[in-house]
Amino acid sequence: MALQIKRVLISDKVDPVCSQLLKENGIEVDSKPGRFVEDIKSDIKNYDAMIVRSATKVTAEIIEAADNLKLIGRAGTGVDNIDIPAATARGMLVMNTPAGNTLSAAEHTCAMIAAVTRHIGQGHASLSEGKWERSKFMGSELNGKTLAIIGLGRIGRDVAHRMQSYGMKTIGYDPLVSSEEAAGFGVEWMMPEQIWPIANFVTVHVPLIPPTKGLVNKKVFDICQPDLRVINVARGGIIDENDLLEALNNGKCAGAALDVFVTEPPTGVSMELAKHPKVLATPHLGASTTEAQIRVAKEIAQNIVDAVEGKPMQGLVNAPALSQSSMPEYKDWFRLATQLGQLTAQCVKNANGSVGKVSVVSSGDNLKACSRLLSHGVTYGLLRAGDASVNVVNCIAKAKEGNMQVTCTNNGSANHSLSVEIDGSTLVSGSVLGESLVLTSFNGFQLHSPLSLQDSVLSHSGTVTSFFKAVGEANISSMSTGMKGDSLMVFASACGSVAPSNGVTFYNLVKSS
Repeated sequence: MALQIKRVLISDKVDPVCSQLLKENGIEVDSKPGRFVEDIKSDIKNYDAMIVRSATKVTAEIIEAADNLKLIGRAGTGVDNIDIPAATARGMLVMNTPAGNTLSAAEHTCAMIAAVTRHIGQGHASLSEGKWERSKFMGSELNGKTLAIIGLGRIGRDVAHRMQSYGMKTIGYDPLVSSEEAAGFGVEWMMPEQIWPIANFVTVHVPLIPPTKGLVNKKVFDICQPDLRVINVARGGIIDENDLLEALNNGKCAGAALDVFVTEPPTGVSMELAKHPKVLATPHLGASTTEAQIRVAKEIAQNIVDAVEGKPMQGLVNAPALSQSSMPEYKDWFRLATQLGQLTAQCVKNANGSVGKVSVVSSGDNLKACSRLLSHGVTYGLLRAGDASVNVVNCIAKAKEGNMQVTCTNNGSANHSLSVEIDGSTLVSGSVLGESLVLTSFNGFQLHSPLSLQDSVLSHSGTVTSFFKAVGEANISSMSTGMKGDSLMVFASACGSVAPSNGVTFYNLVKSS
């Protein structure tokens, strides 16, 4: 899947290497950082993509005004400054650069852990005021202490590796990481309720989403050890600031190292925490290294260039399965899944039925790794057949709205094929032969020879002669016959539009959008 991106708006301060790389690949770039929402709204319709960091808030009103926008790129990790549901509804891809600032964020976390336990910030402030208060800033060693890491992605893993060299025991939790995988990088996987009572340090490396908002709160501080220190170099709000302030004041938390706040620059409770004597605070510096900013700038630019060239796209946030859609080994299977989904929807509609439980069954070891992509394709096809507003980006969200669930399993067979089942019955099957998409069974009929898929599929319950009389001069590209019990059906594939004829049923295949 290739995107037509000719003009890009960079609305925040991004390293110049980003513009340079885009321009070298024939993409026009306008760099306009520091603009107000109304300014962006006034000309966003002139751009095919936009790149932001954290200053620009890509709101629903900006997205609504972006008639031509196909992609929103975040030169960084967090995307909470982008209205993802609004972008998804409009069919816009949201992309980030999760690897670009990993090392910088991990190093900053480790520095904060060491600094907060040795009172380095407070000691420096005291000494700069002409004081000498050695006894006031008695610290503790990290060796032998237990560090809990919430979020075991790239940054969490890098933190674990580095703090293990200090002699710390690392435990952690991540719903997307198994205990076996965590053990592979030296972390003992535990549920949060097991972690809180035994941790000496807790560092969070998760996105700010409803399940993680206020993840570390009063309930946690009430059951944790009194020497607990918490570190947040992820997003403000993951640690409940009101509860943290209370815990610091009543002795239920020994200290905090905060790089991020609910309000930035800090005001209210955020500022109270920044000034608290038990808190080491920095102004959102996790990714603020020269190296990280160059990496994320290069990465987001290269991701956009890859999208234009039809190469696999990295960092897709709102449609992660599509990252495989351009891979040579999967792209034709994704197209097949989409077309089988469209045929399935029309078969069900023609039978005056409704789509029930949808199961996609793949065969062949090469398809085991792309189950999510195949489910995505069938879902898109099912919905696109009856709703022109559906596209490859918003189809999953629309399916959830309609309580439609499409699952994909691999049956382990050596044959390379794809089938769609409704309520346990196979409705359509197909395969990829060379570069051709073919139909092998349709509406319960097993085809005697594969039918090449083009713009539409035609079926006729009469003879081949009567079929040709019915379709006239239609541009037929492929034909087959199929049996279901004693019933014989003629099937054909046509290029271009075909006029309706008596005795012939038409199933149109809409191209991906």
